[in-house]
Formats: sequence, structure tokens, C-alpha cells
Amino acid sequence: MKLSQAKSALKELKTIGFQLPDGNLVPNHFHVTEVGKITKHFIDCGGIVRNEEVVNFQLWDANDYDHRLHPEKLLNIIQLSEKVLKIEDLEIEVEYQAEIEDSQTQKNQTNNSLQTIGKFGLDFDGKNFLLTSKQTDCLAKDQCGIPTEKSKVKLSDLNDEPCCSPDGNCC
Repeated sequence: MKLSQAKSALKELKTIGFQLPDGNLVPNHFHVTEVGKITKHFIDCGGIVRNEEVVNFQLWDANDYDHRLHPEKLLNIIQLSEKVLKIEDLEIEVEYQAEIEDSQTQKNQTNNSLQTIGKFGLDFDGKNFLLTSKQTDCLAKDQCGIPTEKSKVKLSDLNDEPCCSPDGNCC
């Protein structure tokens, strides 16, 4: 989702909701602790220099139940960020606290997990903002020797004519 799309959605909402990929909602007492522009300047594994820019929202929920973020407040923060940080209409990436299983605790049969910052894409379903899963990928598959996925073909689709008929083309 681009920043302009998020701003349009915020103008129509009375409350803000963020839904995680598993269907759960981020607790409604969350804060947007950062709105920024992240610039990534890197060389991929094929030796190609690349630049990527995204708008970043960082969500955080704490035990502050008295201060809920309203759409117009987030819209004001976004507009100030656009002005001060010269943010363009870029794709939005969301950071939010995520839990991962600890392989050591898994061996011990305990129910512990580690927390880290998760990165998500953003979409909107007309009611809630949806945190979408992001995947890593090789940007230079042709340079790395990564084979492209082969298309599957049924043998029956290769030739409409029977192969061994007198007027067939196989003999």
C-alpha cells in the first residue's frame, strides 16, 4: 500500500485497527512511535547496486490504555513527516513486535518464545489495515544460477492427434 492510499483510508475512518496476518488485531491501545523514510542502498548477490525507499510505521503497544491513536492524529503525523522528511508517495512497511519460537525452549518442551521486530507490508480491507507477510527473495536469480521454476505440462496436452494412428505424425 502506498502512503497516499493510507491517507485516503484514514480520512474515512473513525477508529484505526491493524490486523496481523494470523487474523488477530493489534491491541487497540497501540501507538505509532515512528513515521519515517527508510533508504536501503545495497549490492545484491549478482553485483547490482540497488536503492530502495519505503515509508516506515513502527507500531508499539504498551500498558497505556488511556491514549488511543485516532485517525486524524495519525494523518497529522504523516503530513508532518512528509513535509519535514520530504517523504514521497512510497510503499509502506510496518514494524511490529513479533514472536518467534526459540529452538532451545522447544527441546525443553516449554512454551517460551523470543521477541523481535517483524517487518510487514500493509493493505486495507475497508475497515482495518492489514499487516501482510513479507518474504525474502534473491534479486539476481539469473546471476546466481538459481533455476527458474519450470512450468508443468501434461503429456496429454502436448499433441491433440493420436501418435500411432495411420495419419499421425510420429512414424
